[in-house]
Amino acid sequence: MKYKLEIIYVIGSLIVGIFLAGLMTELTFRYQARGQDRDGKVITLAIPTGTADRIKLGESSPSIPDGLVFVVGDKLRVVNDDDAGHQLGPLFIPAGTTAFMSFSQPENLAYACSFTPEKYLGLEVKEPLTINTRMMGILSAGVPLGTLIALYVVFAVRPGLKKEALLKG
Repeated sequence: MKYKLEIIYVIGSLIVGIFLAGLMTELTFRYQARGQDRDGKVITLAIPTGTADRIKLGESSPSIPDGLVFVVGDKLRVVNDDDAGHQLGPLFIPAGTTAFMSFSQPENLAYACSFTPEKYLGLEVKEPLTINTRMMGILSAGVPLGTLIALYVVFAVRPGLKKEALLKG
């Protein structure tokens, strides 16, 4: 077979490209995922006692974050332990009660919020990172990378090796 060695180089290059892309995407995943590789769950946000008084003084509650990140399928459970009622977007949470909010699609939200000094709370809803999502990332980077490696090996390195062999022989 005339091009047997070139076919081996191309297949080897594709394997190397997919391996390198897998390595890079998995390293990136480990660094950036931050809890997105899960199914939906209930996340509790507690409004502590005295929050309304702190807000009147322009202070923030140390237990309430500036923004929240969710994945599709999560439910936000807001527990109001304060002695005043509070609002988060469409939810009104009377003192001593609990309210829920579900997230069914990826989006960025900025809700009016009575328990932060800024009077709003940012919510980010992301797609969960599944094994299918990760495999698509690896293949969509690995196949083009492997193709470039194969082109380099077959058209740049291989002819140089042939010339060396001819000059030695």
